[in-house]
Amino acid sequence: MVEKYLYLCGPMTNLPEYNYPAFGDAAEKLTKQGYYVLNPARFSPDPSYRWADYLRRGLADLLTTEAVALLPGWENSTGARLEVYVAQSLGMPCRPVSAYLNDHVNIEVTRVMPPVDSP
Repeated sequence: MVEKYLYLCGPMTNLPEYNYPAFGDAAEKLTKQGYYVLNPARFSPDPSYRWADYLRRGLADLLTTEAVALLPGWENSTGARLEVYVAQSLGMPCRPVSAYLNDHVNIEVTRVMPPVDSP
């Protein structure tokens, strides 16, 4: 099964323009390929928000999708690694954006942390 609802995940903190141009470009390309993309960069940065506020919003978005599309450099972002960890713990596929664009959907990302034991 090919997932159609994607959460776009990647680095933002300490990057120029919070990496919004890369998020926007990837979202546009994925949408043209027929995917429904939930882009966390769809909102303007809010100076009253803290890092944890953005993470909460991102995790809430993530939970409404089927899979994660990863931007380059995601592995260097604490927030993105946490999002991938949650997604993998829920059994959601996590693949590079390029895998979705090139129809190489069998590419999986190596687990970022060991799986959490179920209660």
